[in-house]
Amino acid sequence: KPADYMVPQMVDDFLSSTALPKGQRSCDDIRKWGLRFADHFKGAPAIIFEDKGARGEMNTWRALWKHSPKQHDMAGTHAVRILNWAVEEGKLSEHHCHKLHRLYEVDRSEIVWKSGDQEAIDAIAPEWVRRILCVACETGLRPGDLIKLTTGHVENTPLGRRLRVRTNKRKRLAHIPITPTLAKVIDETEPGKLLILTNASGDQLTEHRASEGLRQWRDKAKLSRDLRLQDTRGTAATRLLNAGLSLSEIANHMGWSIRHAAN
Repeated sequence: KPADYMVPQMVDDFLSSTALPKGQRSCDDIRKWGLRFADHFKGAPAIIFEDKGARGEMNTWRALWKHSPKQHDMAGTHAVRILNWAVEEGKLSEHHCHKLHRLYEVDRSEIVWKSGDQEAIDAIAPEWVRRILCVACETGLRPGDLIKLTTGHVENTPLGRRLRVRTNKRKRLAHIPITPTLAKVIDETEPGKLLILTNASGDQLTEHRASEGLRQWRDKAKLSRDLRLQDTRGTAATRLLNAGLSLSEIANHMGWSIRHAAN
């Protein structure tokens, strides 16, 4: 009977399905919010979401995080993802939680690392931090791809060297030209070391440590607190534009749509 299929069971079924993304961080986020969703509605059958009134119940739950717009929106995003899966799997006939209103709005497209910012970091930061910022700005790779970059990704071509990387998020193959600045970092990698970027001890970085390390030295250099490691993607795209690449070439390099590259 549909009324016997409770919300916690629906969440458990989703978390045990093949619908989960491959990325560990994404899986952890979905699991965290899915369990919160299940705990809040633990006494309710899943079929309540076929009723229009359930949209208000969903918004009441999300409002528990109204002090944090990003978490407020994330709660709804992951709950709706579970409901969409339930409809696709025939667990529910429909739900009424599509296009929930969002509180968090951000446009970071104009935030880029300028040459003066990078020089300020280079003047005071240790080598491992300088290397992170340099490689990030030259390649435009996400932090999750940066920390896995190895000398094995370097590929020789008739026109010079390039990096051949399958991106972690979208699993797309990116071919990134190695600029003279990037070549210097790669060639100065300690002999016998596979990883191009490491932490202060020479061990493998985590995404958090890479971002946090750069943030700490950004603050010591008294640079804008808006600057983050993630903003190096926009920085790389801006440099490609200044180097004379077309929008289609930039979009292909960054894994973007042409419209997104234009914006």
